[in-house]
Amino acid sequence: MAARRIHVIDGARTPFLKAKKGLGPFSGSDLAVAAGRPLVARQPFDATAFDEVIVGAAMPSPDEANIGRVVSLRLGCGEKVPAWTVMRNCASGMQAIDTACLNIQAGRSSLVLAGGTDAMSHAPLLYGPAMVNWLADWYAAKSFGQRAAAASRFRLAYLAPVIAILRGLTDPVVKLSMGSTAEIVARRFGITRAMMDEYAVESHRRLAFAQDNGHLGEIEPVYGPDGTVYSTDDGLRRDSSVERLAKLKPAFDRTYGNVTPGNSSQITDGAAMLVLAAEEVVEEYGLSSLGRVVDAHWGALDPAEMRLGPVHAVTPILQRNRLGWDDIDCVELNEAFAAQVLGCLAAWESDEYCRTHFGMERAVGRLDRGKVNVDGGAIALGHPIGASGARVVLHALKVLERTGGRRAIATLCIGGGQGGAMLLERP
Repeated sequence: MAARRIHVIDGARTPFLKAKKGLGPFSGSDLAVAAGRPLVARQPFDATAFDEVIVGAAMPSPDEANIGRVVSLRLGCGEKVPAWTVMRNCASGMQAIDTACLNIQAGRSSLVLAGGTDAMSHAPLLYGPAMVNWLADWYAAKSFGQRAAAASRFRLAYLAPVIAILRGLTDPVVKLSMGSTAEIVARRFGITRAMMDEYAVESHRRLAFAQDNGHLGEIEPVYGPDGTVYSTDDGLRRDSSVERLAKLKPAFDRTYGNVTPGNSSQITDGAAMLVLAAEEVVEEYGLSSLGRVVDAHWGALDPAEMRLGPVHAVTPILQRNRLGWDDIDCVELNEAFAAQVLGCLAAWESDEYCRTHFGMERAVGRLDRGKVNVDGGAIALGHPIGASGARVVLHALKVLERTGGRRAIATLCIGGGQGGAMLLERP
């Protein structure tokens, strides 16, 4: 049986809202519903027509544990549409899309709503082990004497919170923060502070140009409980400059490091959702197609160098499909850190790296930076972990539509030492 063709019919995302003081105005499910509601409303079929809903999320709130099901029900997909949540750190949204593709190929589904969401500003504060154990003793106490004894053992230090987002952004195997892995890649390829800051400024410049010229049409406005309208990515710094960024101190290696908040992605709230369909569904409803998902690959490597994950995900796709960079019209490479993007570009140009890791006679070659993140990336617009994988897929297809290009790559590095990538093609 021939493989079923998988089409991305349509997609939408919320503005990406930078985490500021306190909780953001929206939960993860609020954001996914805000992206999904107008998307579903403009389709020629009812929300109940979906075979399943799959949502990627790295840090759903405690009352949204299976956030996929919460989103599905809030969107009116009905009780009979199964819905579930996937998690692959930074690529959770891409994992949701890939899982939808696999289920369509297997004949289990024909029409799927998939995407990702995270409200990173809502990441909880946790108690440490000492407080948890003390509370267990307190609640187990039956008598006044037992409670008094428990109270005498209490220490104010037990109340020191564990910041979940910081704990989650530290690799438990190699004991390195995500920023430290960027420093390792920078040192490996000789990426300087000036190079990182210059890249960051360019990301803001490109996003500003995209906003000013209407290149982000996939964004749907979100309406806050107080009536505030959020319609644009608000992490953009139009006044960003190398001179301004040079004043920032390193955030991870304070003595020798070069990775700063200014050349890193922003902690952000946001969601992106896509409609995927088999070809017979496209024909049944007379749907137009943004493009096809042609191939996908998940690569893995040393967690200490996880920033090079895109190299290990994209390169096998290019080899498998007999493609080079000249055959690719645009690349959406998620900007977790400027050092990470520049490191990936350097690795693809390195004969030694490509020979050692992929058995190639020579390097993949130079990727034209003019094709990479043409409308800016996560350094400027933010990186809501669960949503970014879906955003890069959607925006790559939107760039192809706008420019008349044929093929695109969407890719991310993934905490824990992985990379994910998709090859997309415009019909």
